[in-house]
Amino acid sequence: MPPAPTARGLLFEEDDAHAVAARLRRDGFDARVERARFAGEDDDEDQPWAVLTDAPTFVLELALEDHDGWLDVPEPPPTAPLRLPAAPKRHHRPPPSDVGGAP
Repeated sequence: MPPAPTARGLLFEEDDAHAVAARLRRDGFDARVERARFAGEDDDEDQPWAVLTDAPTFVLELALEDHDGWLDVPEPPPTAPLRLPAAPKRHHRPPPSDVGGAP
């Protein structure tokens, strides 16, 4: 079983996508081409082509430059929200010590 793809490049022309995938395969990486589906796009002809590969990101980016493609960088996973205080911390002065004996 081939390794899972770690990078995705997008191109508008199918021939360009297959050329990028072929170049990556020649360099020893696994690569496949599929249609990229964007939300809100109904027409399949308007969908770009995606190259999914296990190549390092910079290798894919170099291959995409020759064919006017771009790297699809996924959004980082959401992180847990920060725990913020409900109110400012209050630092009070310690009570004055009874040194001289107050009257």
